[in-house]
Amino acid sequence: MSMFADGLDAAVQKAFTRPAPKTAPAQMRYLVRQLKGTRAVARLLRVSQRTVERYVKDQIKKPRPDLAARLEREVRRRWQPQIRAKAKAKAATTDGIVIDTRARMGYTAPIGSTDQDRIRHLTVALPPPYAARLFEAQEQGAGDDRLREITAEALKEVYFQDNGRRAGSLEDVRFTDVEHLEFDL
Repeated sequence: MSMFADGLDAAVQKAFTRPAPKTAPAQMRYLVRQLKGTRAVARLLRVSQRTVERYVKDQIKKPRPDLAARLEREVRRRWQPQIRAKAKAKAATTDGIVIDTRARMGYTAPIGSTDQDRIRHLTVALPPPYAARLFEAQEQGAGDDRLREITAEALKEVYFQDNGRRAGSLEDVRFTDVEHLEFDL
């Protein structure tokens, strides 16, 4: 995945009301319930159906590192879908999303202004329309570049232009060399 998509997922996961299963057998049983069978889980995780059955019966308890990572990722993707949807809807309609980032930022502006890129550490509340655009792009499978563009547009409007109160002639914001990125709902 990407830094931006992972950051959005982490922000939504903070809204979970219960912790996801931790042990491999519990995770496997959860996936079997969700996908309604061991064959579908075996296909998803790229293991044999018999292996899945052995995890479900607690005959195997410790998976290989690559299988453990796939198992963890698939459980996290499916965990508490209604709470995940509510958190996204709330951020997209009323609350917005907070971004905390340390990155190189600059802008294109008329001649005579200081538009040189520099490292900035910002914590900015983005309005709900930008949260909606970020989540929609993520669901459509947008890559890091597209999510970065949406975030740069949001920072241009909220931080650089102060919602239209200054820097009206600002054309383009560059958002590169991201060192730290965290979203919060």
